[in-house]
Amino acid sequence: MSADVAVRRYRSVFISDLHLGTRGCQAELLLDFIRHIECDKLYLVGDIIDGWKLRSGWHWPQAHNDVVQKILRMARKGTEVIYVPGNHDDRVREFCGVHFGGVVVARDIIHEAADGKRYLVVHGDEFDGVVQHAKWLAFLGDWSYRTILMLNTLVNRARRRLGFGYWSFSAYLKVKVKNALQFIENFEAAVADEARRRGVDGVICGHIHKAEMRDIDGIAYVNDGDWVESCTAVAEHADGHLEIVEWAKVRSWSVIDRGRKLPTPADDALPEPAVA
Repeated sequence: MSADVAVRRYRSVFISDLHLGTRGCQAELLLDFIRHIECDKLYLVGDIIDGWKLRSGWHWPQAHNDVVQKILRMARKGTEVIYVPGNHDDRVREFCGVHFGGVVVARDIIHEAADGKRYLVVHGDEFDGVVQHAKWLAFLGDWSYRTILMLNTLVNRARRRLGFGYWSFSAYLKVKVKNALQFIENFEAAVADEARRRGVDGVICGHIHKAEMRDIDGIAYVNDGDWVESCTAVAEHADGHLEIVEWAKVRSWSVIDRGRKLPTPADDALPEPAVA
């Protein structure tokens, strides 16, 4: 793995679906990404801390704590941090408008890019009929997804021993299963319709763990993916254009690399105070 990755300067960065508090969270790689970026604005686009999982069992290793510390440190150093909660951290929606350590909570927000384009920033669960009308099914789906990720890790360990590269079982299912494809298409159309109704140029969201940028009938649909498997973010450059940053590819990392030590930049050597 290459150690000489330069710090990247962006105007804005959008990350979602970190799922801190779960074993699936790629916290080490996420921390590595955060350490290698500078930005004026950092948008946390929902499902940052997985309240669903933490209710059933506590899992909070040091790497998860380090992610929270680093984000708070960015806020203290002048980065504007906006937290748009999702369905897994929906309790945070009770605090919309409140500032926590320099982080402001908002139900949704309009982001104006450097080129003048306006984007609705929202997690997206409001446009998921399963989450809104059959929450028990959403819980079942979440459990199924975590089970698939566990199987995915085991399969890829075997593939590595045989000399094969990484293969994503969950991504394969999303592409091959007709109902999953239809769900994604319906979701994308719904959030694009909401952006159109709000009179903005596009929407930046998360929720479905599928990073993508495309045009939907004149609306820019942008999904920043997740930090459970794909490990992606959306970055806005100084001229306003958006890019999907695939950090796992930048660092030649896969879910079976968990536990591998990543180089730490020198300016991050000082410890941060503990977060309760």
